[in-house]
Amino acid sequence: MSQLFSEETHRNMLSRIPQCTGREISDWLRAVDEGPALFRFDEKVSWLRGEHNLAYGHAKAIVHEYDLRRAARKF
Repeated sequence: MSQLFSEETHRNMLSRIPQCTGREISDWLRAVDEGPALFRFDEKVSWLRGEHNLAYGHAKAIVHEYDLRRAARKF
C-alpha cells in the first residue's frame, strides 16, 4: 500500500464519493471485501473501475481506505 494523495485530499475524496456514486463508503468497502480475491492494489482499482464504472480517483480512494482499515484491524 502506498500513499496516493495527502491525507486531506484522501478525506475530501472520500467525502465526495457518496454524492458522485450514489453509494456510501461502507457499501464500496463491502464491495471490495466481497469482490474477487485480488492481491495487488492496482488490480482492485481496475476491478472497481470495470465492474462498477467508477472514476479512477474514486476507485483509488476506496481501495486505499479499504487497505487502511484492513491494516488497522490486524492490530
